[in-house]
Amino acid sequence: METDVTLRARLTAAFLAVVLGPVLLGAVFVGIAVATVSDQRAAERLSAGRDNLHAALAVTCQRLRLAAETAALLGESADAAQTAVGRGLARAVEVVRTDGSVQASAGSAPARPWADCGAPTTSSAYAAISASVDVLDTTGRRVGRAYAVEPVDSTLLGWLGAASGVRVTSLAEGAQPTAEDRAIVALARELVPDATGTTDGGRLVRRIDPGAGQPLALAVSVPEPDVQGLYAVLVAVVVCAGLVAISVAWWLARSTTQPLTELAQAVERVADGDLGARVPVRSQDEVGRLGRTFNRMTREMQGYVQALTASRDQLRGQLGVLGDTLAGTHDLDRILQVILQTATAATGAQAGIVLMADQAGVELRGQVSEGLSGIDVGELRLAMGEGLLGTVAASGEPMRGRVDRDGPMLTTGEPRCVTYVAVPIAAPTAGPTTGLEPATERPPAARGVLALYDRHGFDEFDDADLVTLRTFAGQAAVAVDNVRVHEEAQRLSLTDPLTGLSNYRYLRESLRREVERASRFGRDLAVLALDLDHFKEVNDGYGHAAGDAVLAEFARRLRAEIREVDFAFRQGGEEFVVLLPETDESGAATLAERLGVAVRRTPVLVVSAGGNPAPRRVPVTVSIGIAVFPHHGATGAAVLEAADDALYAAKAAGRDTYRLAVAGPAPAGGSKASAEVTPGAPKAAQPPRQSRGG
Repeated sequence: METDVTLRARLTAAFLAVVLGPVLLGAVFVGIAVATVSDQRAAERLSAGRDNLHAALAVTCQRLRLAAETAALLGESADAAQTAVGRGLARAVEVVRTDGSVQASAGSAPARPWADCGAPTTSSAYAAISASVDVLDTTGRRVGRAYAVEPVDSTLLGWLGAASGVRVTSLAEGAQPTAEDRAIVALARELVPDATGTTDGGRLVRRIDPGAGQPLALAVSVPEPDVQGLYAVLVAVVVCAGLVAISVAWWLARSTTQPLTELAQAVERVADGDLGARVPVRSQDEVGRLGRTFNRMTREMQGYVQALTASRDQLRGQLGVLGDTLAGTHDLDRILQVILQTATAATGAQAGIVLMADQAGVELRGQVSEGLSGIDVGELRLAMGEGLLGTVAASGEPMRGRVDRDGPMLTTGEPRCVTYVAVPIAAPTAGPTTGLEPATERPPAARGVLALYDRHGFDEFDDADLVTLRTFAGQAAVAVDNVRVHEEAQRLSLTDPLTGLSNYRYLRESLRREVERASRFGRDLAVLALDLDHFKEVNDGYGHAAGDAVLAEFARRLRAEIREVDFAFRQGGEEFVVLLPETDESGAATLAERLGVAVRRTPVLVVSAGGNPAPRRVPVTVSIGIAVFPHHGATGAAVLEAADDALYAAKAAGRDTYRLAVAGPAPAGGSKASAEVTPGAPKAAQPPRQSRGG
């Protein structure tokens, strides 16, 4: 943890140095530059104000000269001066004769001295500015002088300030400045002409002495640039940038060091024996790749160690499951799946497969698989001698090794692998019992192949694995034989051995199942009850062997006439039953008629019991009763009984015909029968039920 903190601190300091250094330098540079630019702008503003002030004073002097000239032209009239004042050309106008007497005046002129627009003076004792023009008589002789006067007061100074864009302060003696103006006047009088200074009140001041076109001693001033606010903004920006930089630096250091810290902690856990330690992967960079590699390494190591440490218990449990499965089920797929799982657990294989040979022994078909992806084991087909699995099945010899080194080449469809071990599933042999049997080197015929692929840890399968797998293959062979024996026994228990048809036991189960199915889907189910006519005469006249031949031939013809979805049963003796799913009365009648023709058309060849070797032709006919669920009965037993009643009716009608059961309850004292007959079939009265045989 100490190393992690140090690394994080170093990364944070490095990031702050890289980011905050330029920010601080930039802030200092901006502060200096802004202060310099502000001072330059203030100086430029003073210079511009000075130029504007000269222009404004020139305009003022021209206005005063115009007023003086007007008064001089109309000097004999007292209204001329008043007119000039009234028009705003001057604040005061006086016309003075050469003897010093005032000829005319207007306005209120301050006491002399006045600053003359035409003759600047260095004296600072003035109260106004003026412009003067000689007054001439008609002969051109000078008789006086006209003066236009503008007092230097706050009005004039305010107008000059508005015109020049700066504050204008008079430096004339005797002026009555304000407190702020006094500080400006005091500073300006200490400056040399056109020099600039700063008052304590924060104003930049420049002194302007009288000159051509500028008769007054003045000072112009502007507020000193306020850079304190800018400095505060810069400080705030630097502080914010610093906080952001610190946050980013902390996040960057944390995002960089946290995965390393988690990796170090996970390594310590693995070192302490915890192989389940994993590193969270939050990025796709180099650190993320390192975390994914570590997780893959620990996951593979964990799987390998778990496979090694748990193999004994797993094998014991699998053997227990295998024993229970072999003892408790005849499901071949389930048995082979358990055998395959036990074999993979015992050898540490990653995957495995079982293929079984078809009845002809020319093709292997996928049965079960374990740990294989991308392969539909039910669709896998391999010819004998083809690829790895076909070679093992054809030769009957086990094989193990590496595909790239030992071969054989895998065919299309076979599972891909690096290492393998495959053994044939052969029929078990009991071995010699007397010691006199001839020895044979030919291996027993292979029932299938059991193959395992790629051990955990990528080690090759060894001889011990081969011996183990052959043991499991022997168990698989025994299981296959047991299942086939059980299936054959079950088939025989449900099949009539003479005709090959299903027996009465299977009839009851099938009838119940088909009635439930027809009821669930709302379909019809036709039931045909068949009985061979005069069969007792065949047994008596030709022997029971001939009777058996007649029954077998009738069953063959019956199978030839019905569909694959139909069911045929031997109920007992010469009585048979046929179930026709999804068939109505018309379809059942069509089949009954066709079946009667097929039986009647060709007599059966039999050998008589009297020793006569010449075969004889025995004509055979069949009577058929038809009932349809649910029209003739609500249960399977009721429908079968209705078909049996219809069979009685067919017998009573002269045999070799069929009858359809009548829906509804049977009439009192009789059985249910139909009036429908095969065309051309004879009709007869219905006999008693107990006389149906033959």
